[in-house]
Amino acid sequence: MASADAKMSRFQLTAMVVGSMVGAGIFSLPRTFAGATGPLGAVIAWLIAGTGMYMLARVFQFLAERKPDLDAGVFAYAKAGYGDYPGFLSAFGYWIGSCIGNVSYWVLIKSTLGAFFPVFGEGNTLVAILVSSIGIWLFHFMILRGIQQAAALNMIVTIAKIIPIVVFILILFFAFRMEMFRFNFYGGGLDGGIFEQVRMTMMVTVFVFIGIEGASVYSRYAKERRDVGFATIVGFVGVTSLMVLVTLLPYAVMPREDIAGIRQPSMAGVLEAVVGPWGAVFVSVGLLVSVLGAYLAWALICAEVMSAAARTRAMPAIFARENKNKVPVVAMWATSIVIQVIVITTYWSTDAFGLMLNLTSSMALVPFLLVAGYALQLTTRGETYEQERSALRSRHILIAAVATVYTGYLLYAGSLKLLVLSAILYAPGSLLYVWARREQGKKVFERTSDIVILALATLGAIVGIYWIATGYIVL
Repeated sequence: MASADAKMSRFQLTAMVVGSMVGAGIFSLPRTFAGATGPLGAVIAWLIAGTGMYMLARVFQFLAERKPDLDAGVFAYAKAGYGDYPGFLSAFGYWIGSCIGNVSYWVLIKSTLGAFFPVFGEGNTLVAILVSSIGIWLFHFMILRGIQQAAALNMIVTIAKIIPIVVFILILFFAFRMEMFRFNFYGGGLDGGIFEQVRMTMMVTVFVFIGIEGASVYSRYAKERRDVGFATIVGFVGVTSLMVLVTLLPYAVMPREDIAGIRQPSMAGVLEAVVGPWGAVFVSVGLLVSVLGAYLAWALICAEVMSAAARTRAMPAIFARENKNKVPVVAMWATSIVIQVIVITTYWSTDAFGLMLNLTSSMALVPFLLVAGYALQLTTRGETYEQERSALRSRHILIAAVATVYTGYLLYAGSLKLLVLSAILYAPGSLLYVWARREQGKKVFERTSDIVILALATLGAIVGIYWIATGYIVL
């Protein structure tokens, strides 16, 4: 897949970032934010999230340029900075978290259809699961035909799905009522102070920002290495602007309590309240295009992450196997099977979309924290900065430090329940690491710290299973 004709253009890489960021999350922002805070809290939340994620995007940008040999994406930086087992956990966590995120897409698609066809309910009825299953395998076999063809389709879909979002923003801009915006400003009727309101929004901001690393994951396909950084920053700035407007403008057309009570996708309900029933249909069609496009982008990313981990010997070698179209076929099968299993389990979930959203965010935080931490290591040691002016290095140290503090704060802003749910996945997933080390004839754990990490993950998994069994955690 390294031949010149298989390389991705700058525009295609940017489309991968935009396509993977604009998915289910942006269509759910009005209700999600309105249930937690008012415009003041929303602005503060986006300032925190935007600054933190911008710094993380800058980290991906300068790591792509300074460490071109680390072309396997997110997990390669964790492995370089912290060793084989943390590198594996980063790869596995990012992969399984992305699979869970893909499940949320299917849930939201069926929930959207449920507004018009009650048989789909909230996206987790038997009919919804059956239709989702058909979709999973249709995408699976399309992707097996070739990554380049799928990437080209993703670029077209990315352009198409931005249109309804822009139309939504323009309509609400002209319907803007300042007195309504002022009425909602402080989030009246909500419990807790502004700090608590902002904290409640943090996990959803993680979910909607996941995808800024899309170009980094595909860096080995870039025609020029600097295209990776360009795609990351341009995609981030453009999508962030859309998300902020989608969050704030509804506060100027409806009371906060009404927005919080709209079923997902809440963008549809907001537009329906402004222009009538056709607004809900318009947004719903846009969501279907958007989410199907995002699913395509993330199915590609899932398979590529697992394949890249296998190529660098962090995963069993079988996952690096490619078909005649240069698609990592075993990794793709593993991805589709895991997505299928999780889709089936949503039948027993009381809030399938919310659970998938929060768990995806939680699983992504560990890889993001390790990337930021590696960037901080690199800059403080001065590695690759020997011939550079000190001002540039100082600026990169600051960027890496802010990104590290931000991702660490997000782990705090989440909850212990999400951490133990994550551990339920991380602990048994470590069996893949044991498999990979055994087939290479290496000692499984070479560091005491690796054993400590495994012990903590195992303990967390046991606690998580116990809390689910006793009803303390409701899925």
